[in-house]
Amino acid sequence: MKPAPPETAAVAEATRQVPGIPCGVEGPVFKEPWEAQAFAMAVSLQQRGVFTWGEWAGLLGEEIKRAQAAGDADTGETYYHHWLATLERIVAMKGLTDHEALSRTRHAWEHAAARTPHGTPIELRDDDFH
Repeated sequence: MKPAPPETAAVAEATRQVPGIPCGVEGPVFKEPWEAQAFAMAVSLQQRGVFTWGEWAGLLGEEIKRAQAAGDADTGETYYHHWLATLERIVAMKGLTDHEALSRTRHAWEHAAARTPHGTPIELRDDDFH
């Protein structure tokens, strides 16, 4: 039996170490492409040693508790919103970016999405950042 590819092994490790990841028979499941992308970014950063899964699980748990305290019904529908918030928090904590850059990029993305016709890929342009 040959070993699983590193990506598969990393995903399996994430699902073991981080409770609550929505999974099906073949692994994590995602409702939207951005959820899979956020998941992949976290797996990649963990593989690079930016954080441990223990750190991640602790911060994700804090994020979920904060959302519940603010009224999130915790039905599972918002899980990857918490994942994304945790991703933004941890990259800022680790000095990979800052909250201002994240906010600027979020604003640019919203601007680009507003001008992009439905079904067309969203592309960021320099003027989206102004």
